Parts: sequence; C-alpha cells; structure tokens
Amino acid sequence: MKINELIDSHSELTDTSSNRSAVVLMTRIRLARNLRKHPFPGWAKDAQKREIREQCMQAVAALPQMKRGLAIPVESLDELQKQILVERHLISRELCHSKTGSGIIINKDQSCVVMVNEEDHLRIQVLRVGFQFKKVWATINTLDSDLEEHLDYAFSPKLGYLSACPTNLGTGMRASAMMHLPALVISAQMEKVVRAVGQLGMVVRGLFGEGSDASGSIFQISNQTTLGESEEQIIKHLHGVLTTIVDQELNARAKLLETDPKKIYDKIGRAYGILQNGYLLNSGEAMNLLSLIRLGIDLGVYADTQRGLIDRLFIECQPGHVQHAAKGAFEPGQRDVLRAERLRTEFAKMPPPDFSNTTN
Repeated sequence: MKINELIDSHSELTDTSSNRSAVVLMTRIRLARNLRKHPFPGWAKDAQKREIREQCMQAVAALPQMKRGLAIPVESLDELQKQILVERHLISRELCHSKTGSGIIINKDQSCVVMVNEEDHLRIQVLRVGFQFKKVWATINTLDSDLEEHLDYAFSPKLGYLSACPTNLGTGMRASAMMHLPALVISAQMEKVVRAVGQLGMVVRGLFGEGSDASGSIFQISNQTTLGESEEQIIKHLHGVLTTIVDQELNARAKLLETDPKKIYDKIGRAYGILQNGYLLNSGEAMNLLSLIRLGIDLGVYADTQRGLIDRLFIECQPGHVQHAAKGAFEPGQRDVLRAERLRTEFAKMPPPDFSNTTN
C-alpha cells in the first residue's frame, strides 16, 4: 500500500462502524518495547537506528495482521502526510520530528500501528471505535506475542519491559479512551473530574494528547502507572474509572435538561445554523460546533444515523485533512474558508433538528 492510497482510504476512526457510543469515541492501547543489547533511540547513532529500523520493520511487516498495509521510513513522508497521520491518531507528533532511522507500519484498516525508533524502538498501538478494551487488548496482546517470537525484547524479571522513560517500565502499556464530555464542560465540572482522575492514577489530556487542548469537548484519559500491576489489572482499573466518568457525563446531561433545557437546545440549533451557513470556520470552532451536533444526536434532536458522519468530520475538519482534500498549499485563513465550504455541503444534506420531543 502506498501512503496516498492509505490517506485516501477510510480509517478505523472514519468508517461507519456500528460500535460508536454516546460518550466513548475511541479505545486505544499502546505498548512500549525495546530490543535487547541495542541503545535506546535517543542514544543510538544514525547507523544503529537504521539497523534497528530494518530489523523491526521487517519483523512487523511479516506479521499476518500487518500484511497489505503501509511500511515506510518517516523521512519518506512530507510534512502534510505526517500531519494527516497525526490527525488520525496513527503516529505521534514526536515521531514527526525524527530526521533519520524511524519508520511506521500501519495495517490496511488503520487499526494497528507500529512506530519504530520514536522514544522507544517499538511503539505498538491498536485502536478501535467505541468502548472496546477487551477486544483491543486481545488484538494487541496477540500482535505483541507474535512479534516477540521474532525480536529479542529487553526485559528484566524485576522491572518488566525496559523503556527509554522510567514511567513506561513494567508493562510498558498505556491504555486510553477518547471521550466526548460536552455536558461536563458546559456545567463547568471538568476541572473537578480532572483532579479526581489524577488522584486515581490517571491522566487527562486533550484531543491530540499531551500539550493539546480539548477542542470539541473531547478528552483522552489514560493510565499513568505501568509498573507493579498486570496489564489486566491496569485495564480493569481504567475501565472502572471511565465507566464512572460516562455516568457523570450522562447525569450532567440529565441535569442540564432538567434545569435549563432551552439553553441546551438553543446551543444545538445555533450550531446547526452556523454549520449550514458559515463561510469562515477555524478548526477549533468547527470542532466545538460538531460537538454540539453530536450532543444533539445523543439527545434525539438528530437521527442516530448521523453519528458516523459527525465522528468522521471531527477528523476531516482538521487542517491537514482540509488541505489534502483541496489538493494544494493554503494559509490558515484559506483553510478556514475551505473547511466552512465542506461543512456547508455536508450539512445541506442533513435534516434539520427535530425539537418536537423536547421539553417546551
């Protein structure tokens, strides 16, 4: 598969999967692995990194799960291609800055990704739409075990899998969910949630991970502890915390509808009007408007059949995707025009909000 062929195909996050849920947009698990007797990427010389890349990419690409996918050195990608892969949550921003010796292997449906020579020799990632930790863990556990038959992992009986950063020692696992939490944001409860989650050993980040903002009321919540617990224990703990947050979000929605329903419905209706008629929309504003439409779907104002479209637009209204679709290099202001045009086209086909079953 070529890079442009992959970019032009639907990904796990942009397809019409029936596993989409009201609050949890995506489940992801990532494993950090390193090769025994090889320096970590931050210490390796260019020749060593290229040798490690060749060994890792050959082993990964040969796995049945990764066949007919994309295997490519990072330096072969242009800046726009890298940006699109970041926007699809397939690679990290840190990998984009690699100048030599790094690589990427992505399977055909873009649900399995292996980054080579990012912070660690291997960053193995599996993602699925919806709240699917059991399925994601089964997939990545099999992928990791199959890979370990061909690569000699750096492992300590005392410390577990060795990693470049001490925070990844042990299981080397980061499990996370991307959550849509508009009611907690509207009711100003997110700060309290972030504090509570932190006390439970979890971390809350924005849409694109560390250092990013929570555009569209979308947050990534993941474990911080990787040492001293098994993978199953980490997932069980995280699943329990996320289930509680889902309940809090649903309770916040119910309370908003009980205390001031017209305020919520006004926000949803205005979002539809702007998306149908706006001529300038930056990515942050577009995300926030789409967030309100998705909330409207959850509240029955729009048909549930529109959920897949909105989730796809969350990705496709990002700068890289807008620029790729328009097939040219554009300044931010020009992208704002193109983004608004795309959204007007999509929302011209979307039925208007139906408030007939709402509170008068």
